[in-house]
Amino acid sequence: MTGKLPVKRSAARERLLSTASRLFYSEGISGVGVDRIVSASNVTLATFYRHFPSKQDLVVSYLRNIHDTLVERAEAGAAGKEGRELVAAIGAEVVAEVGTDGFRGCAFINAASEYEDPENPVRRVVAEHRLWYFERLRSAFADAGHKRPGNAARHFMMLRDGTVTAGYLDSPTAAKRTFKRGVEGLIRAIDIDHMPHDVDEA
Repeated sequence: MTGKLPVKRSAARERLLSTASRLFYSEGISGVGVDRIVSASNVTLATFYRHFPSKQDLVVSYLRNIHDTLVERAEAGAAGKEGRELVAAIGAEVVAEVGTDGFRGCAFINAASEYEDPENPVRRVVAEHRLWYFERLRSAFADAGHKRPGNAARHFMMLRDGTVTAGYLDSPTAAKRTFKRGVEGLIRAIDIDHMPHDVDEA
């Protein structure tokens, strides 16, 4: 993710970020105030502002921390996998996530729903994360020999977005089952020349 400045680590900062991450994800960003985060983290308000000039800075750090964790997991999960096997592995990541204890959907989609301005720093972090995820998928489909890997990546992302939303709002079991069928269809379509030209490849 671009535009990141070096972060000075401290125990207080890590407590603030850990507390905020738990509360933001479970209760939503707008419903959790700075005073509550400070109190739950056992730090002073001055300490909070020394590490995060504003609540928005904390939200950006919260999302960047999730992104970095997902990148690490992706790299570990991709070890030794390529092509179709990698596409299937990325799909398995989604299935494993949906319905876990405390699952409330995608943290990035949830955050975007609370920040309307696409130029807001929070929305830019969301956009950067989604671009990373798209490029990861596009590369996997291209390596698998898909004729239109960009289209396939977009289809996968839409399936994933719908699954993590339905997996929270409706039945996780049904959402995962439907998603798995969709991914299997995308993999089978790799050898088909007449994929729909719904989006121009970059």
